[in-house]
Amino acid sequence: MPVIDIATDTENLTMTVTAEFAAPIERVWDAYSDPRQLERFWGPPGWPARFYTWDHTVGGRADYGMTGPRGESSRAYWEFLAIEAPHRFEVLDGFSDDNGDPNPDFPSMRMEFAFESVGEATRMVTTSYFDSLEALEQIVEMGAIEGTRLAMSQIDAVLQDLREYAQGKGTRVELLDDTHVRITRLVDGPRELVWRAHTEPELIRKWMLGPDGWEMTECVVGNAPGESYRNSWAPVGDTEGEPFGFEGETLLVEAPRRSVTTERMQGMPAPETLNDLNLYEEDGATLITVLIEYPDKDTRDMILGTGMADGMEESFARLEREVLVTA
Repeated sequence: MPVIDIATDTENLTMTVTAEFAAPIERVWDAYSDPRQLERFWGPPGWPARFYTWDHTVGGRADYGMTGPRGESSRAYWEFLAIEAPHRFEVLDGFSDDNGDPNPDFPSMRMEFAFESVGEATRMVTTSYFDSLEALEQIVEMGAIEGTRLAMSQIDAVLQDLREYAQGKGTRVELLDDTHVRITRLVDGPRELVWRAHTEPELIRKWMLGPDGWEMTECVVGNAPGESYRNSWAPVGDTEGEPFGFEGETLLVEAPRRSVTTERMQGMPAPETLNDLNLYEEDGATLITVLIEYPDKDTRDMILGTGMADGMEESFARLEREVLVTA
């Protein structure tokens, strides 16, 4: 976790974030000055950022939005007040309405980003200055501290070459908090094809099988918000086990990069999870990220204890072998 400390000062009306990155200062500066890189970690998991405009000059402006898993939207902007590459930049950060105009219902703040080389690493200190104690308290109550920690947990994948970061490391499971789990797997193939493999029944049947000895007996896709999906499996031959399946509803689709669905065991009203699939391509490889939201910690631990991650790894390996290589 890059974040070392987050401190609020009610006397000086500041919030200060201190973080360290295993990358040289020029690489970190590049991540913060390129909107395509910045949007990969600026929003917390489940609320990815998208920059719509980017004028990286003093007096320039950047407009961005974050979209929640159920389609909720939050818009904001930066006005660049100072830029001194690669050591610091300063912005006025505020919320905006759907037209990009400042939203007076939420506070704005001045933010200073300072970067310093520490050996081969980089230390960043971000200080946010507020106009009033009420503004500082409002931002904290909105979850800024935990949101910042979770957002910054994504930056390692940005600062490293994607293949160096994830290739050969299999399916990785990260416990973000009591109810959120992030699962990542790099597959060697283009995002467009990986997206098709998640949305076209004839391709899904080739790889989404879990452990050997099982077959998919039903595959009904829901590729638009409001549509339902249904997948079922059964053992083959001497394989032990009872047929089972999952079903749910599609909540959000941003092809070919993001899809959010609910998921529950067939025939059971609960527990239900929220599955947020994101795809990112770099140098011909695609990083699959699945953010799962569970209703509680006990449900999280129960489902992870079924060997779910092992089954996903066998499926992802089959995806590379049966779909991506043969395409």
